[in-house]
Amino acid sequence: MSNDFQSGSRSGYRAKRKKTNLILNSLIVIVLALIFFVAYTIFLSGDDKASQNEEQTKSAANESSEKEDKNTEDKTAVKESEKNTDSEKTDSEKTDSEESADEESEEASSPEQEDDSQAVITEGDGSSNVLRTIENPAWKPVGTVQTGEHAPVYDSSSVDWQEMLTAISYATGLEESNMTVYWLGRDKTSGNGTFSTVASKDKSQKYNVYLEWVDGQGWKPTKVEELTAIQ
Repeated sequence: MSNDFQSGSRSGYRAKRKKTNLILNSLIVIVLALIFFVAYTIFLSGDDKASQNEEQTKSAANESSEKEDKNTEDKTAVKESEKNTDSEKTDSEKTDSEESADEESEEASSPEQEDDSQAVITEGDGSSNVLRTIENPAWKPVGTVQTGEHAPVYDSSSVDWQEMLTAISYATGLEESNMTVYWLGRDKTSGNGTFSTVASKDKSQKYNVYLEWVDGQGWKPTKVEELTAIQ
């Protein structure tokens, strides 16, 4: 009877111990599972924050890059606009300068265009080869490189001759390269003046030109006769 009781006590104790161990093991497993769950949650939360921070950093960098690109494009556009404006100004200034030079050249070659309002034009009476006579108070001396006392020199190789041709071209508008000189000599009717007969090479324009000398300033046209023919 005693042995049976002892055997039953041991069996109950072992069963109880197994049950206790099972509960403890279950609790340990639960605790470990909770620990892993908490650690995993924290890890995921850290990754999400890191990913979010990385995305924010990339977004900020992209915005900064886009702003820099836009600023660079704006600066480039401004520089191109200023360059084009400067180029247009330069072209405009150059054109104005060229036009001014052309106008001065035209005025120098054709005194009638210089101030037509002052020109006095007398039509020919048909009794001579003079079609009309032009006298213009706006005509000026053409300038000279000669100094000292002046005496007309009718030598085609002389400086005086060349300056007379310049004055004739100035009065008639004929280029010297398109001018044939039929006569250039002293004007017997005026004393110290010069008289010339010239025409364009195709003879479509024919003139008598009268010049006078102005000390220190050169030859000055006084009268131009447009001719119907050269006699």
